[in-house]
Amino acid sequence: MKNTTGTDRTFLFLQGPHGPFFAALGRMLRRSGARVWRVGFNAGDHAFWPARKSYIPYRDTLENWPDTFESLLADKGITDIVLYGDTRPIHARAVEIAKRAGVQVHVFEEGYLRPYWVTYERGGSNGNSRLMDMTIPEMERALELSDMEAPLPPAHWGDTRQHVFYGALYHWFVMFTNQRYRNFRPHRALPVTREFRLYLQRLLMMPAHALERRIATLRIRFGGFPYHLALLQLEHDSSFQSHSPFDSMTDFLSLVIENFAAGAPQHHHLVFKAHPLEDGRVPLRREIRKLARLHNVEDRVHYVRGGKLAQLLNDARSAVTVNSTAAQQVLWRGIPLKAFGSAVYDQPEFVSKQPLTEFFAGASRPDNRAYKTYRRYLLETSQVPGGFYSARARRQLLRQVVDMMLSPDDPYNALASGTAAPRQQLRLVTK
Repeated sequence: MKNTTGTDRTFLFLQGPHGPFFAALGRMLRRSGARVWRVGFNAGDHAFWPARKSYIPYRDTLENWPDTFESLLADKGITDIVLYGDTRPIHARAVEIAKRAGVQVHVFEEGYLRPYWVTYERGGSNGNSRLMDMTIPEMERALELSDMEAPLPPAHWGDTRQHVFYGALYHWFVMFTNQRYRNFRPHRALPVTREFRLYLQRLLMMPAHALERRIATLRIRFGGFPYHLALLQLEHDSSFQSHSPFDSMTDFLSLVIENFAAGAPQHHHLVFKAHPLEDGRVPLRREIRKLARLHNVEDRVHYVRGGKLAQLLNDARSAVTVNSTAAQQVLWRGIPLKAFGSAVYDQPEFVSKQPLTEFFAGASRPDNRAYKTYRRYLLETSQVPGGFYSARARRQLLRQVVDMMLSPDDPYNALASGTAAPRQQLRLVTK
C-alpha cells in the first residue's frame, strides 16, 4: 500500500452504526493529520460523538438537506464523506451530490462475510457495490498478484449483545432527549418509541429466546428428516427494502412455502431461520403457521429464532433467501443456494437459476471452487477483520481500515494494482 497521511483531507461523517465506532474512527483520522467533521441528525448521533467542536447538528427538514449538504461541502472544503449504508434517504442524496462534486464516498456496512468481518467500500455497497458488475474470471485475474491463503474465522467471535445494547441506548437518546431535533424523521417506518421498546424487549428476553432456540434446533437435528433452510432477513433492513423484489417478508414466506409444497419430496421438511436481530415487529411465526396450513404442510414446516446458523446448516439439503449475507455460509459449505434479490454473491457459477419448485425437487450443486475464488477475493479487498460494536472488534477494525481509507486506491483497485496492504490474520475473541 502506498504511504499516505490525512494531510489535505477533510472528512465529513454522516450517520454510522450504533455505538462509538465512528467517534473512534474520527479520532484516528485526526491523528493522521486529517480534519474531521460530523453531521448529527438526532440526539443519538450527538450522544455518540464526544468531539463537540467538530459536531454539526442538522435540525432542518429532509427536503432542505441537499442544499445544506452542498453548502457544507463547499464551506468546510470536504474531500471525503463517511457513512454507514448508502440507501437511507439522507445518505442516498448525499452520495449523489458528493459523486457529482468529485468527493470521495466511503461506505461501511455489516460484513458480506459476517460476523467476522466488516465491509468497507467506496461509492456504494450491497446492490450498489462494484462487486455487482464483476465476474469470477475478473477476480481470478486480480488474485494472480496475491499468494495469500484465505484466513479461517476465529473459534469464538460475536457482538450481538453489544449490538442490541447500543441500539437500545441510541433509541433511548432519540426518544427522551430529542427536543432540539423536532424535524428528525427515522428512515424506518416504526416510531422511535416502538424501536426502543423492541430493542429493550429483545435484551430482556435473550435468555428465554436462547432456550427456545436450542429446543427447536435439537428437534430438527434429531428429527431424522431431510430439510431445506429458508434464511430470513429483517424486513426493515436496507438490503431487503432497496434490493429485493418483495414488498414484505410475508410475500417471500408465501412464495417459499407454496413452491416447497409443490416441489419438495413429501418426506422433506422446511426450516425458517430468523435473523439474529429479529425483534418481532413482523409476526413471522404466525404467518408461517398460517401459510403452512394453507398448503397442507404444517407438520413439515419449522421456525427457529435467531442465533448461530452453523448447527442447522451442517445437515441442510439446500437453502433459499432473498439476499441475506448468511448465504455466504451456505456457499462456503457447498450447499445449493437460491436467491431472489440483488446480492453481491449472485454469481451464476454458484447461485442456482432453477425455478423454485424445481430447486426444491432437486437442486443442482454449486461450483465450490468458483465460490472459494470469490471468497478469497473479498477477503483480499473489501472485508476487514473486526466489528462495530464490541471494544476488541473495534480495535481490530481500526488497525487496518484507516490506512485503507487514506489510500488513493479503493480496495478493489488496490488488489488489481498490487498496492493492497497485507491482511491481518484473525485473532480476535470477544466474550
